[in-house]
Amino acid sequence: QVQLVESGGGLMQAGGSLRLSCAASGLTFTDYAMGWFRQAPGKEREFVAALSWDGNNIYYHDSVKGRFAISRDNANNMVYLQMNSMKPEDTAVYYCGASRMATAVGVLKSQYDYWGQGTQVTVSS
Repeated sequence: QVQLVESGGGLMQAGGSLRLSCAASGLTFTDYAMGWFRQAPGKEREFVAALSWDGNNIYYHDSVKGRFAISRDNANNMVYLQMNSMKPEDTAVYYCGASRMATAVGVLKSQYDYWGQGTQVTVSS
């Protein structure tokens, strides 16, 4: 079965950096676009970043542009989110998603077919 497993979350001071990883298995990785979403307490899950199967199409939420970078390693079925200059408002559970819309960069939860279990990121001020 399809599994997406996130890792790399933790506690970080404002201004610091973290890199999240997502390991995918049970699917043909290059058939999928990949994305990162996040959910803060009491809020809806929101889009963070996404990239197409070949990494040629990339899109970021305005709140993370210039600070976060999404990338993928198709040889190892991995997707990453490098987070720099972190802010307290980045605190959330971060989820990795896989979308069959391989050439697109979906910004809606409904465009994703599979999700990981999430990894907690906490940024202190």
